[in-house]
Amino acid sequence: MRETAVITGAAGGIGAAVARRLAAEGVRCVLVDRKPELAEVAAEIGGEAVIGDLTDPALSERAASIAGDELSLLVLNAGMNSSDKDPATLDLDRYRAVVGVNQHAVVWGLRAALPVLRTRGGGSIVVTASLAALRATPQDPIYAMTKHAVIGLVRALSGSLAEENIQLNAVCPGLVDTPLTAGNRERFRAAGIAVLDADSVAAAIVRTLRSGESGTELVVRPDLPDELYRPAPLP
Repeated sequence: MRETAVITGAAGGIGAAVARRLAAEGVRCVLVDRKPELAEVAAEIGGEAVIGDLTDPALSERAASIAGDELSLLVLNAGMNSSDKDPATLDLDRYRAVVGVNQHAVVWGLRAALPVLRTRGGGSIVVTASLAALRATPQDPIYAMTKHAVIGLVRALSGSLAEENIQLNAVCPGLVDTPLTAGNRERFRAAGIAVLDADSVAAAIVRTLRSGESGTELVVRPDLPDELYRPAPLP
């Protein structure tokens, strides 16, 4: 049976790079994003495009249905940042959108894919988190909140899913040169801040998909080896 992957946030950046890597391995790829450029990436790799709003659980169900019973790999990568630093002046529409994409869409993806993975006897899931999931990030507290939630979900579910032969892991990159950070590219360069390229993070995601481990939190940073993050034990 041919492997099939569902990859969210695949119109560019990390998601598109993951799709190219998996397609090169012979994996059939179902790509999900709201941006119309998704169709070009899907055509390039011979994949299938599912365009729509990931905050709607029906889109994740549609992607899982297209993948069918060959679905074995899931990359929940879609992300959105926030421009609000002060909850007192929060833009509520933007807030709902950020939480919807970064947090709820991860749950919708799991909800749609897990029944298929259980029926086939296993699979592998990677969630793209962030260094913001592991430390204070005052530059974007709403984004940090959603990524902390994602790590909490991975920690809570990975053990029980491993008993069903389903790996659930997180990759936590530092700053990445993607459309999400494009507006700050020159500021990062001027400040001498090192930024990851999307393909480096995609390589880490694919390795993690294939690792055979569960509950991994892999930190990926510029100019440093990838490193497993282990939470400190409670005192």
